[in-house]
Amino acid sequence: MAVMKKVYLDHASTTPLDPRVLKVMMPYLKDSFGNPGSLHSYGVESKRAVERARRSVADLFGGHPDEIVFTSGGTESNNLAITGLIRKLEISHPLSSMHVVTTAIEHSSVLEVLRVYERKGLRVTYVPVDVRGMVNLSLLKKALCSETVMVSVMHANNEIGTVQPIREIARIVRHSLRTIRYGLVDKPIVHVDASQTPLYCDVNVGRLGVDLVTIDSQKMYGPKGVGALFVRRGIELEPLIFGGGQERGIRGGTENVPGIVGMGRAVALALAERESEVKRLTALRKTFLTRFFKIYPSAALNGDHHERLPGNINVSIPDVDTEFLMLQLDAKGLCVSTKSTCVRDQDDSYVVSALATEPWRARHSLRISFGRTTTADGVRKFLSVLKSIAQR
Repeated sequence: MAVMKKVYLDHASTTPLDPRVLKVMMPYLKDSFGNPGSLHSYGVESKRAVERARRSVADLFGGHPDEIVFTSGGTESNNLAITGLIRKLEISHPLSSMHVVTTAIEHSSVLEVLRVYERKGLRVTYVPVDVRGMVNLSLLKKALCSETVMVSVMHANNEIGTVQPIREIARIVRHSLRTIRYGLVDKPIVHVDASQTPLYCDVNVGRLGVDLVTIDSQKMYGPKGVGALFVRRGIELEPLIFGGGQERGIRGGTENVPGIVGMGRAVALALAERESEVKRLTALRKTFLTRFFKIYPSAALNGDHHERLPGNINVSIPDVDTEFLMLQLDAKGLCVSTKSTCVRDQDDSYVVSALATEPWRARHSLRISFGRTTTADGVRKFLSVLKSIAQR
């Protein structure tokens, strides 16, 4: 019996491990197993491998190797950025004296940690977005006050793909120094969750003008269970995990050497292939949408039509149970999603709800996300199956 060949169209959720990444990881999964903290040759070899990967990640950011902290993934990096800063400031200031600005469509690993601190006294402003999913810059500017310690805005949304104007946001924060005298920090720290963007967008911290940046290996064809946080020199964070002083004392615990090595390679490939992949996926997306709207003329595209990730397609289809549609597609070997995997199953997409469009959109949304494994043949197969389901 022939095995059904699957078409994976959920790259925003996670990406398959690139064979080139696995190849560099294999020695550190087998023979080169030393602890980087050990002084013998096994340890030294592992330590060197970790530092090579650190330089590779620093190159992605246009930063310095000592500004890179390896973590277990994007969720930990986001938690470390927010909690690390708040705990550091709490040493000398009450939590009630601090204020954070973020948006209504951040990843749950940002929103949930802020809600925990809100219950303890932190003040948080959730800046709304417009119908395209773009943050309202005038409201963000108005939200800044003398007690603001951080502005946290994701680079591109994991559900709708809208890419935020991070340079402009950082510029607004810098220019606020002309009119606002900040009490707890020299200026608010700008944190960016860039988990979705290294494959497609410039994340050079100098050009973006940001201070803390989260990335996640599993979103760029690297291994799961490893991520990184860029921490600009001069910014001090309290650790979440205490141990043997690894990662400059910011993140204790023996380093995940194979994962870090894999991430270093994945980052290098992302930089090398970014331009060609953006061009390829943008063309595929354009073709897909033209044919998709012939199948579902009344469907609506969620997110900005132009300022979005090249492989992201988020659509709402009226009168269609998209969760059931997803299961029908899966039965045919086509893997898509309805929302972020980090949203509770029973909940509608809070991201699509935040766009202030018709309420039905959040209940009937479907996310299709292309990647390196996506081919024109795979897209044609998806559209063919989708058409047959729609006709039934």
